[in-house]
Amino acid sequence: MASSLDHGLKKTVWKRIQETIIADCRKSEIWKILILDQFTTKLLSSCCKMSDLMAEKITIVEDLYKSREPVLEMKAIYFMSPTSKCVEAFIGDFKSKPKYKSAYVYFTDYLPDDLFNNMKLSCGKYIRVCKEINISFLPQEAQVYTFDNPGAFQSIYSSHSQDRRKTLESLADQLVTLCATLDEYPGVRYKKDGNMENAETLAKLVDDKLSIHYELDDGGKRKGKTQAQLLIVDRGFDPVSPILHELTYQAMAYDLIEINEDTYKYKANNGAEKQALLNENDMLWVKLRHRHIAEVTEEIPKLVKEISASKNKQPDAKITISNLSQMMKKMPAFRKQMSEKTVHLQLAEDCMKHYSKNVEKLCKAEQDLAVGSDVDGVKVKDPMRTLLPVLLHPYSIPDKIRAVLLYIFSLNGTTEENLNKLIQHVKIEDQREYILNWKQLGVPIITPSFFPRKSSRRDRSQEQTYNLSRWTPVIKDVMEDAVENKLDTREWPHQSECPAAWNGSGAVSARQKHKPSSQDERRGARLIIFVIGGVTYSEMRCAYEVTQAVKSCEVIIGSSHILTPASILDDIKALSKAPMETFTLTIDERSNGKLF
Repeated sequence: MASSLDHGLKKTVWKRIQETIIADCRKSEIWKILILDQFTTKLLSSCCKMSDLMAEKITIVEDLYKSREPVLEMKAIYFMSPTSKCVEAFIGDFKSKPKYKSAYVYFTDYLPDDLFNNMKLSCGKYIRVCKEINISFLPQEAQVYTFDNPGAFQSIYSSHSQDRRKTLESLADQLVTLCATLDEYPGVRYKKDGNMENAETLAKLVDDKLSIHYELDDGGKRKGKTQAQLLIVDRGFDPVSPILHELTYQAMAYDLIEINEDTYKYKANNGAEKQALLNENDMLWVKLRHRHIAEVTEEIPKLVKEISASKNKQPDAKITISNLSQMMKKMPAFRKQMSEKTVHLQLAEDCMKHYSKNVEKLCKAEQDLAVGSDVDGVKVKDPMRTLLPVLLHPYSIPDKIRAVLLYIFSLNGTTEENLNKLIQHVKIEDQREYILNWKQLGVPIITPSFFPRKSSRRDRSQEQTYNLSRWTPVIKDVMEDAVENKLDTREWPHQSECPAAWNGSGAVSARQKHKPSSQDERRGARLIIFVIGGVTYSEMRCAYEVTQAVKSCEVIIGSSHILTPASILDDIKALSKAPMETFTLTIDERSNGKLF
């Protein structure tokens, strides 16, 4: 396994797969075929490589839904989601004319009895193993998980949704598999909100399902609570973080640059189209992703100069894509060493082009509105004076919408008359849903509203931050309060109790000057956070910051999906769409995975 995968969630998931699927494979020396659906393809791709599977005598990886030639002398391993679509595809491989010698079948989660009985009746004689391994989530990063279900946003928040409860049930099932994989039986708490019941409903569902899971798993010997807490919050608890322009490398790149499926496409110096995968196999990405762009743009040229100096090049020359290309052409052995630096030099340059063009000027106004004070700590008395220059400048419509939203959030809602003027000014009369639909997340838009006032924030006035990165996601306050046992039980009721586990210290932010640190093996307690409606890259960063500061507690954060400012604005606007039969996709119907 690559060293980049040797820690965190990815390592834990791969270990679990080894102990179940791979352990059964090792009992036979015969080479085998592995058959996956879209979700399990993504799952395996996130935590192992094809070479790891080859080492376990898995020679071919196939798509469950594609036509395949029979290989009667080989055994087939099926790793799939417990859905009728997957089961029907499996039965199709054996019912009339078997494609393989036998089948070892593994499901990501609980398989309903009717589907199991259908399998048993149709092709039971070919099934050698049938197990549920409880991994119905994707280990996105070392401390980040997702359920690969962006459709959950519409199901939960749309007033037209007909399957809100079903979606919350599905999320609860997936959260139970996360806890089971981590071998945790956490105490469950949720953020109380008088207008939104999603967090409370999900907390109860998860707690009930955890109780049943561990009762069943231990054969009557009930598993006790572990040193872990699971906190569940609704997206509306912090509407600012998904909208703000972030200047840390990962969040900034995903906001400003078109990156799909974690793939960054760019043009090389010779005009050739290139692409790079931004994941934890790239150790430079891991090192830089949470750093402020000001540090990233200093760091990458330094790394390049160090390598070029060691090759007797001119270390003091200005580093550009052009002369990097020339160096790589002349030195084949040098090429591999420099390639990842080139990718990040290009990506950082792309980020800075956007920053210099528009974002730098926007950021001051955004930060003042979000924080409620200027860089000198002087309170913003008239937010409209802060917003007006943004509206008068020829920024893009999405950027103006983001600024207007921050203005409204800063006031905890505005009058209908004022809102109409703002909408006319931005020229979005026919797209007012971008703003109005936030109320469906429990966010006050028009006053007077019945939504509660904003809760008080931690005092960070003494923290030395970059002027244009003063905002701290609300979830970081929650993380720090949780590890210090300071969460107010009136705001964060216990769905079920958990042992007092932590004594923490204030976390150091990546918005401050960076201090190098080693990746310690985490021991002690674990804080698991689930954000209903999507998690942002800045919130993901907070999990690492708090973990690094506290040492004795690992913070893991996740959601149904990861948000960018563009994606949440699209999701918000879509809440007005007419009813559909169902918004939620079953696991195997989600975006296609790629076979390694």
